Amino acid sequence: MNSLKLVTLDLDNTLWDVEKTIRAAEQELVQWLAQHAGAAHKIYSSSDMVELRNQTLQQHANLRHDLSRLRIEVLFNVMRAAQYPEDEARKLAEAAFEVFFAGRNRVVFFPHALEMLQTLSARYPIYALTNGNADTTRTGISQYLRGAISSAQVGASKPDPRMFQAALDQAGVQAHQCVHIGDHLDDDIKGANAVGMHSIWVNLHKTQSVDKALQPSFEVTHLSEIVSTVASIEATLI
Repeated sequence: MNSLKLVTLDLDNTLWDVEKTIRAAEQELVQWLAQHAGAAHKIYSSSDMVELRNQTLQQHANLRHDLSRLRIEVLFNVMRAAQYPEDEARKLAEAAFEVFFAGRNRVVFFPHALEMLQTLSARYPIYALTNGNADTTRTGISQYLRGAISSAQVGASKPDPRMFQAALDQAGVQAHQCVHIGDHLDDDIKGANAVGMHSIWVNLHKTQSVDKALQPSFEVTHLSEIVSTVASIEATLI
């Protein structure tokens, strides 16, 4: 029986480049606004957006961990600022978000990401653990996952221990039986270490960690190294 009983996995910037994905999704959103809500497009493309975003964050502080709902509320406030009636503004905001969200989930995987997921999922249950709002079905990885936990569901974001504990509770395992894989030293590595999980830092850009408190159990610079690294962790537990 495997001593390692669970793998948790970050998504954005671990499996794909989220900044590039978001930029492309934003371009699609802007094009849609230009075609379907011209007055809103002018506002969305203007310097007024900084203040509108700040206002929305103040109005909906309870949504700071729910990026999807927060973006919808930003778009709603854009529509209202463009003088659309409330009902129409709400419908336009939802429609605009759907355009963005489709693009947000049109990801380009890093090399060996899918092969890694396929191999690991044959050996261990995998839970996605994300502060973002990627949809695991739309991105095409749900077949490899036993579960997916987002900050929107938990009401807290990594490195908050509640995120990691939610995965442990759902899987029914203890922290030392789990390895967390992610790219972010604070959100992923610090968070996993703090609850007693093993951790693998996906350091694709080969940056340096200068804080010893953020030292992962292992570090990889390519996703093709993860399967053997997980096996190395398991070997220490047997």
